[in-house]
Amino acid sequence: MSSPNGKLVFSLFSSKTDLSYCIAYNQQPVILRSELGITGWENGLEIEKVEDDFVDRVWNPVYGERAVVRDLYNQKTYILKKDGTSNRLHLIVRAYNSGIAFRYHYEGTNQNLCINSENTTFVVPEETYCWFAPYAQALHLRKPVENWPGEAERPLTLELKSGLYASLLEAGMVDYSRTKFFVKGGEKNIIRCKMYDSVEDFIPFTTPWRVVMIAESPKSLLENNDLVLNLNDPCQIRNTNWIKPGTVIRCVSLSMEGAQKTIDLAVERNIQYVHFDAGWYGPEASKQSDPRIARGLDIPKIVEYANSRGIGVWLYVNQRALKAHLDEILPLYESWGVAGIKFGFVHVGSYRWTTWLHEAVKKCAKHHLMVDIHDEYRPTGFSRTYPNLLTQEGVRGNEEFPDGVNNTTLPFTRFLAGAADCTVCYYHRKELKANLPLNARSLKNTSCHQMALSVINYSPLQFLYWYDSPQDFQNEPELPFFDNLPTTWDDTKVLEGSIGEYISIARQKDGVWYVGSITNNEERKFQLPLDFLNADEKYELTLYTDGGDEVKTRTHVAIHKEVVTVKTVLKLNLLPRGGCAMIIRKK
Repeated sequence: MSSPNGKLVFSLFSSKTDLSYCIAYNQQPVILRSELGITGWENGLEIEKVEDDFVDRVWNPVYGERAVVRDLYNQKTYILKKDGTSNRLHLIVRAYNSGIAFRYHYEGTNQNLCINSENTTFVVPEETYCWFAPYAQALHLRKPVENWPGEAERPLTLELKSGLYASLLEAGMVDYSRTKFFVKGGEKNIIRCKMYDSVEDFIPFTTPWRVVMIAESPKSLLENNDLVLNLNDPCQIRNTNWIKPGTVIRCVSLSMEGAQKTIDLAVERNIQYVHFDAGWYGPEASKQSDPRIARGLDIPKIVEYANSRGIGVWLYVNQRALKAHLDEILPLYESWGVAGIKFGFVHVGSYRWTTWLHEAVKKCAKHHLMVDIHDEYRPTGFSRTYPNLLTQEGVRGNEEFPDGVNNTTLPFTRFLAGAADCTVCYYHRKELKANLPLNARSLKNTSCHQMALSVINYSPLQFLYWYDSPQDFQNEPELPFFDNLPTTWDDTKVLEGSIGEYISIARQKDGVWYVGSITNNEERKFQLPLDFLNADEKYELTLYTDGGDEVKTRTHVAIHKEVVTVKTVLKLNLLPRGGCAMIIRKK
């Protein structure tokens, strides 16, 4: 079967002893002949019937990187039979222009089901390299497909010798066991699936999608990340008016005075939410800490004060407390007027906790509570079905103080799966904070690198000023950039990019373009055409660049304005670990 544009071809091979497939793009091999099969259906299979389908539709997400998403694919359902059973296994395959997705569906009577392994493999051509990360918040390292030091997280982005790029992902993983990738000792170029644990359910049952995204460039991979959302069910929340993305600042004080100062700062800086982090109900790891009772803070009073000033409140709750009190705190927080909950230190991977976590998100929706899941959870598109799940961590974000290589790698790896809460820092550097210990970790990247990250790193709930407090602000002239920053978009264009080297992204909201460009740890000079603008229109560009010591502010951000058009080509010079940010408005 082929993709609608004819460039991608999926081929299936079947015999009594073999079920396998391969994938090619423009007649170039991407996945060589590889195994298929799943528990109970590993061999002795015969294709009984093939059903064809074609879908071309558009849908409008509640929020996203684009206001309109196209869902276009060819589909084949291969109905497999096996001697000795009246049940059937459906192998469902979709061919999009941006990739191939397939999953298994157990069809039959209401029988017990135990899935403990998948035969699915991905055999890649010789001299294929990957960006390997052993866990969700790890660094990505470029490696050949052999001798991996453990299992690889999803997405797993690949660079083929032919010049093509691919990424292996998981979509629709809601009530299943997380699957990572591994290479057997002594093997090379054979990527295998490793389930976290067994799945026990009833037939009929459908597994998550295995996805192979394919593109001619890294930037095209990122531009096609709607594929993961398309592989999930439509929104199941009837009225979504209460789901409101926005920027958020963390309150690091657990006193009433500190809370009010943070709320007042949020009003001043046009930040939509204030978040109260771990500790507000006691030590988060203690069984005695009760998320129904605040310690040192009058949360209902704080929420009332914040709401009276147009600010929403988020509360952090550790999974230990969520597990013990979820059904009690949801109506309680709703009655207080809380906007959302950040789930902390969640268990991920197992069938039990994966199912529990997504059921918890559904319960939050019933009480009009938005959700941010932190720590090792990685998205597989569930925010399409339950958009009250605004964002999640599962990323080596700013709290780890990563360098430019990390930040120019993530868009082409982690962000293929969906939004990531990277907790953008700004003031946390030694020269800006007199009380910062000399041995404390701090920002490695420039101010404009940090500004650009808030555009490049998509998150509908965008934390700003992580580690910062009201006293750190001194009305720097560039702060209006953050003050006016949207967190969801009508359109997104990846202008250019190379994995681990540089990236430029333009995002548009209500006719205004926001642009972010960053480089890795090396200086970079380049030209950036503004050919994404409308023809026959004039725009005012506000350009923020790292000005060095010539700019006599603490953050050394230079601000330049000029009139630009679709024919304008900007000449940019980024410092090592630097960046630039832009706002482009019609005149």
